[in-house]
Amino acid sequence: MRLQPVLAGVVTALVGFSSAFAVVLTGLRAAGADERQAASGLLVLCLMCGLVALVLGLRHRIPISIAWSTPGAALLISSGPPAGGFPAAVGAFLVCGGLVVVAGLVPAVGRLISLIPVPIASAMLAGVLVELCLAPVRALAEVPLLAAPVIAVWALVGRFARKWAVPAALAVAAVAIWLTGPGLGDVALAPALVWTTPAFDLATVVGVGIPLFLVTMASQNVPGAAVLAQYGYTAPMRPILTTTGLATIVCAPFGGHAVNLAAISAALAAGPDAHPDPRRRWLAAVTAGIGLAALGLGAGLATALLVLSPPVLIEAVAGLALLGALAAALSSAVSEPGSREAAAITFVVTAAGVGFLGIGAAFWGLLAGAAMTLLHRPRRPAEERVSSPAGGPPARR
Repeated sequence: MRLQPVLAGVVTALVGFSSAFAVVLTGLRAAGADERQAASGLLVLCLMCGLVALVLGLRHRIPISIAWSTPGAALLISSGPPAGGFPAAVGAFLVCGGLVVVAGLVPAVGRLISLIPVPIASAMLAGVLVELCLAPVRALAEVPLLAAPVIAVWALVGRFARKWAVPAALAVAAVAIWLTGPGLGDVALAPALVWTTPAFDLATVVGVGIPLFLVTMASQNVPGAAVLAQYGYTAPMRPILTTTGLATIVCAPFGGHAVNLAAISAALAAGPDAHPDPRRRWLAAVTAGIGLAALGLGAGLATALLVLSPPVLIEAVAGLALLGALAAALSSAVSEPGSREAAAITFVVTAAGVGFLGIGAAFWGLLAGAAMTLLHRPRRPAEERVSSPAGGPPARR
């Protein structure tokens, strides 16, 4: 019983890392990072997630699970390399971290974010994810002998042990790459922190930095707090946001894009499987953070796996990992009949992946959806709009 939260934390770290590291690496490479910069980004994210989980867990004694922003990494994939290269992307990461800190310190910012309709935010996330979730189908067409076993194992393992489906698929992909690839050769397996001097490009800040902030808040921090509430915990959002925002700022020059509350894996540490006594479950979250930091030491090998494999194969594994998130986002986007058209417009504009004025599609999708929401906002009945002759408030009846 004493070891139960520790074992739960180890499982949380293994599942969280193996299910999503391919998304992070693919996102960083799509943003212009080279092999060393991508490995550095994964390493610093793991280390910082572990540190933040340790600090918040010891301070608040509740299971606050910390992770990187998987939807944020998917956003980087859909946005593509910015005009200013990876330094401009790093500048956008810094802006994202700064906005998270502001959201923690200034409650009005958090309230402003809450004004974004949930269907619109969900539709934007779905538009970001859909291209990557199509990768398994493309892989099946391009490299069928490699992709078919990966997809089959994912489906079969998911039938009996859902949380292990993606790690199992990743293991099959790794074996296939080892059997058919060129070998590790001179690939450096020991990761190192690589500094990238940030550059601030307005189009990249607007097209990547702000959507990264919104996606991280809407798809990681808010659901993460909801998971804690589901198990009877009140998330201390102010210290969580300020700490994770500062951690993102520290990570950015070393290639890390965003540190935040865990959403997908949070239930593994906060639920009764971690420990029957809710007062002991914080140990699972702290152990998960420490385990993630330890797994970060394998960032070099993980990056080598990405570099040596057919790109579409690793993208396929990443797409399988995000299918659940896509399904949830689509369901939320169409949950309210009155906003379905605006959500559909948000989705198609974002999914099209076409930027304007150098600004990525996610921003324009959000803007288009917000504009349609305002345009089709129900008008009040005429009797409710009767005003006083001086243009004051509606007359009382």
